[in-house]
Amino acid sequence: MGGRWKMGGMRPLISTTDLAAALAGPAGDRPVVLDVRWRLAGPPGADSYREGHVPGAVFTDLDRVLAGEPGEGGRHPLPDPADLQRDLRAAGVRAGVPVVAYDDADGSVAARAWWLLRWAGHEEVAVLDGGYAAWTAEGHPVSTEEPHPEPGDIEVRPGAMPVLDADEAAALARDGLLLDARATPRYAGETEPVDPRAGHIPGAVNAPFPAHLGPDGRWRPPAELAERFAGLGLRPGEPVGAYCGSGVTASSVVLALELAGHPGAGLYAGSWSHWSRDPQRPAATGTLPG
Repeated sequence: MGGRWKMGGMRPLISTTDLAAALAGPAGDRPVVLDVRWRLAGPPGADSYREGHVPGAVFTDLDRVLAGEPGEGGRHPLPDPADLQRDLRAAGVRAGVPVVAYDDADGSVAARAWWLLRWAGHEEVAVLDGGYAAWTAEGHPVSTEEPHPEPGDIEVRPGAMPVLDADEAAALARDGLLLDARATPRYAGETEPVDPRAGHIPGAVNAPFPAHLGPDGRWRPPAELAERFAGLGLRPGEPVGAYCGSGVTASSVVLALELAGHPGAGLYAGSWSHWSRDPQRPAATGTLPG
């Protein structure tokens, strides 16, 4: 994988150059590639996939595969492990074989796939740095052919990445650092277009996730990310976690923290879509943690 290996799995990011080289190598050494393009307001990612995708990539739907049914657990709760195993096997995911995920926006849906595979116990997974936009801009090949991979054998063993429930998220906001990945107007409670109530978890610090990327759409260097998190108040060794609207963009915070040298951050998977369903849970407003 072009030097992307390290002890304990792949680095969280892979460059377009390294992915192109891996896909050009022997068939048995190629990674599984997941196209996870998704948009809240459409058009459907599957339509974009059919128009063109990284050769060999398997379309993997956020709502159907990377999340469970919306409900009491939030808008994008964690999928049932058995369902996830079935769908990942259908995509060809195998034990010991690297997986690369990409989207065509800000990397957050790809980060959700990265986090979910890591949570499931699959360590060899990375996000394509710059996503589909970087892939096409650099002239790498695209395909409209839908692959039919040989079924994989992944065994989903949930729990390899820490998950926070609502009480643990509230405690972390008091005793550590809980980062809210949403845009500032939603964090401040000035607007809430999706969830039952506006505001944020008291004590949480606003850390809008788009700041993880540079102007070119690629992830910022580790030193810049480390500086950003230090500026948000993160101290070395301090427990840290993240949430967002439904647990998707917060995955990119966990990835950015790992790049910055803070692995093992907790994810409040239900996020605000879960927290705001319970009228007994407090909501802070304004731009300060509260």
